[in-house]
Amino acid sequence: MPSPSRVYSGIQPTAVMTIGNYFGAVRNWVQLQDERECVYCVVDLHAMTAPYEATELRQAAREMFVSLLAAGIDPDRTTVYIQSTVPEQTELCWMLATLTSLGDLSRMTQFKEKSGLLKGGLGEDDGTFISAGLLFYPVLQAADILAYRAGCVPVGQDQSQHLELSRGIARRFNSRFGYLFPEPETLFTHVPKVMSTADPTRKMSKSLGPRHYIGLFEEEDSIRRKIRSAVTDSGDTPPGEVSPGIENLLTLLAACGHDDDAAQMREDYFAGTLRYVDLKGRTADALVALTGEMRDRRAEILRRETDLDGRIMAMGERARTIAGETLGRAREMVGLFPPAPASQAARHAAPRTSFSV
Repeated sequence: MPSPSRVYSGIQPTAVMTIGNYFGAVRNWVQLQDERECVYCVVDLHAMTAPYEATELRQAAREMFVSLLAAGIDPDRTTVYIQSTVPEQTELCWMLATLTSLGDLSRMTQFKEKSGLLKGGLGEDDGTFISAGLLFYPVLQAADILAYRAGCVPVGQDQSQHLELSRGIARRFNSRFGYLFPEPETLFTHVPKVMSTADPTRKMSKSLGPRHYIGLFEEEDSIRRKIRSAVTDSGDTPPGEVSPGIENLLTLLAACGHDDDAAQMREDYFAGTLRYVDLKGRTADALVALTGEMRDRRAEILRRETDLDGRIMAMGERARTIAGETLGRAREMVGLFPPAPASQAARHAAPRTSFSV
């Protein structure tokens, strides 16, 4: 049955979880476990819309799965899984694609930004390959959410357009075939905007290079080095405002739970008494304490989980139970046959692979 309080969200399998990922999304996911039924996904199928190495994709998904557990996602009370282990979502994606207009997809801001090399409309470009998967990304995202009939999705402002499309697709299905999908609501929560310490005018991102992000499990020496070299004043900050670099360090300090220290240092900044070396030292100490705790958790998980792939498959089976019930009802409602049963040999033919993290 649909749950109006069920939360759904996903994260890309980028192998390295940054403190930007953690403060901007995952920490909020951890807190939501105390309030709602939660379903969280490592979206490896979405990752295929950008260039990637096949040999690295599965390992990156494993890494992110472990990172989520280490960050505090509890698999005993939360469904956390890897997207490709639940084929029901891709089948539902096709059904939903037939209810989605090409115009809706081509107007998606994220698609236009990522396919900015296109000229003269769809089909005419300068020779650069643009994956059709990038265009259909929002439909798969809608299938992710609707397969679990989630009532709400925690999103940033940059994803609200995609969620509105999901609501529209759900509405169109319900109008045409009968009610099945709740229209998921946005769940906006306060999240700190973490910027690159090397360039505080840009969002922290691994795509910018190692200098521009701090990993949630990064070693102490590396963190202190990056904070020590963090940009502070650029010299052109208007009176009465905090420079982007200082603002970012204050944000990081507060995000680590040191709100009082951050507030006092902000006052010192405007009073002209703030020593940047003190701010950097305090911020580095706070981050080192956080990442040290996270590394310990991760090491314990890897010590305890002697069959990580087995755990991943078990979580996928749990997710398939929910998604399968939704897909079965959707198939019947749209007029499709049920799937033919697989032979017993075929059901047990999936290869098991070794892992390392």
